[in-house]
Amino acid sequence: MSGRTRQLWRSGEPFIWLTGGALAFALLLVLGLVGLIVANGAGFFWPNDVVRLTLRDGKQISGQLVEREAIPDAAGHYRIKLKVANRDLYGADFQWVDEAAIARRDYPPEVAVVERTEWGLLIGTIKEVREGDRIVAAGPGQGLAELERRLPEAARARREIRRIEKGEVGAINHAQEKIRLGLQRLTLKGVTSGPTVESLQGEMAALQARYQEQEARLAALRARLTASVGMTVDDGREKYLPLIQVLHVDTPNAMGLPGKAARYLARVWEFVSDDPRESNTEGGVFPAIFGTVMLVLIMSVMVTPLGVLAAFYLREYARQGMFVSAVRIAVNNLAGVPSIVFGVFGVGFFIYVVGGTIDRVFFSEALPSPTFGTGGILWASLTLALLTVPVVIVATEEGLAAIPRGMREASLALGATKLETTLRVVLPAVMPSILTGLILAMARAAGEVAPLMITGVVKLAPALPIDGFWPFVHLDRKFMHLGFHIYDVGFQSPNVDAARPMVFVTTLLLLAIVVLLNLFAVRLRNRLRRTYAMSAV
Repeated sequence: MSGRTRQLWRSGEPFIWLTGGALAFALLLVLGLVGLIVANGAGFFWPNDVVRLTLRDGKQISGQLVEREAIPDAAGHYRIKLKVANRDLYGADFQWVDEAAIARRDYPPEVAVVERTEWGLLIGTIKEVREGDRIVAAGPGQGLAELERRLPEAARARREIRRIEKGEVGAINHAQEKIRLGLQRLTLKGVTSGPTVESLQGEMAALQARYQEQEARLAALRARLTASVGMTVDDGREKYLPLIQVLHVDTPNAMGLPGKAARYLARVWEFVSDDPRESNTEGGVFPAIFGTVMLVLIMSVMVTPLGVLAAFYLREYARQGMFVSAVRIAVNNLAGVPSIVFGVFGVGFFIYVVGGTIDRVFFSEALPSPTFGTGGILWASLTLALLTVPVVIVATEEGLAAIPRGMREASLALGATKLETTLRVVLPAVMPSILTGLILAMARAAGEVAPLMITGVVKLAPALPIDGFWPFVHLDRKFMHLGFHIYDVGFQSPNVDAARPMVFVTTLLLLAIVVLLNLFAVRLRNRLRRTYAMSAV
């Protein structure tokens, strides 16, 4: 090795290029992953054109082009995959077509794509619109115009039905359950008759009468919705849909770029604001967004005081020695424990021990049905708090170690007590480090799935953890989570092909939520750093 080569290696310049190249490679991997997710998810909401294929045998197939691939063991031959929809008629949403069998491709402007509340999309041509047995519009043109006029009324009717079911009927059911538990509580005390029991039974009868009134109101509302639309599909079959089941009707082949862009934005909004449908493969993910954000917030509220207090004790108050060193080693080792182990601990301790005790003491009238003795958002949040507390402890301890000792001594020399020095000098200076640990904890908690699967997350939650019934925040309820939603749609869906785009869309949404939460915490941390510039963190 020549002297110039030895001098080059001793200067360290090759290691600079090596580390820079590693950083660039890591950034390319991250950008490539994000680009793959965006490329596969962002186009999910775009209203694609509908192609009508005429095969050489005269058969016609209409659908949206999904992908094109080479046919195995047939060099130079390709096949295309069409989303033909009409699951209730064809039995499958997708169909492969050999390009060699295609005689003609057309894009008829009258083909309509109907989004329904169930059974997915329906692709066909509008035949007529009926009001009961009376035809009010015939043909694709008149039918589409009539549907555009009537669909807002149908949407209002769906919202009214949902409001009654979730509002009035939900309130009645909630009140009946409280009375039932009250009667059960009296029974456990040996009280089976008397004025209190009779009063509760009278309230129950009144609620039952109100329930019957609301049921009659719903039946009358549904009876007034007699409009329907008739669709003709490729094989000549006809399908009539009650207008109450029709969400949207689009004619993508006749839509211009502005119309498609407006429809794209509307579908994005529906995705983030509506409830899921069709085994989570359609509709929105609002309950999952709500559950994810609420889980992270509850976890943050719980993990921050616990981690900060532990770090302050280890660094500021505990006598340094073998015991404290062993505790630090244990904390660092906790960060490497598999998350499912924390989930098992959450089930065994939080749910069975703590939750079971709460049920026996405070909710005995509901037993054997558990209240807190089953999975819920509270226990899931506590489990994730234990999972992420080592991150907060380590980050806070590093921040405390970076604070000059002279700051503490100056405060004590001016007459401040140890507690006053900790609260007014040390804590503000270490706050950026605390937020750094919290940012890392939030990012990990938002993406964890394994411990949540056994501590409270579900495929579809009937109610949000927050509603209008006392005590308004129901920490015992099960919840939905975007991470579990991705797992469920990607691996547990009965319709894999239809669910695949939803996996990428939900992943993109989860990444966006994590980035937004972290940006908020980073902005707060930077503001604190500017305020306490003496912090070396």
